[in-house]
Amino acid sequence: MKRIVAVLILVLSSAAIAANAADSTQINGWISDSMCGAKHAGTGAACVKKCIAGGMAPVFVDEAKKAVWAIDNPDAVKSFYGDHVTVKASVDESKKSVHIDSIEAAK
Repeated sequence: MKRIVAVLILVLSSAAIAANAADSTQINGWISDSMCGAKHAGTGAACVKKCIAGGMAPVFVDEAKKAVWAIDNPDAVKSFYGDHVTVKASVDESKKSVHIDSIEAAK
């Protein structure tokens, strides 16, 4: 009986992990700050870095939609402030936030 429960838990856990991985979306955009948002996308790397150093939160600006998303794991973007990037992220529409799974400079 314990084996059946253990196997069932393992299967359900694997299904949940696979479902989360399927929710990851690739998006091009910019890493900006919460004060300026999309205003400096592509032209204000120095401003973005200064604002974040001054306490503003980093945000992701979706290039196609011009939408500004909060980043729920901001440490993932530390090396990309002000940069044009491609991210794989899980999007939470209700919170207007993204969880960055991976990030690289856009090509």
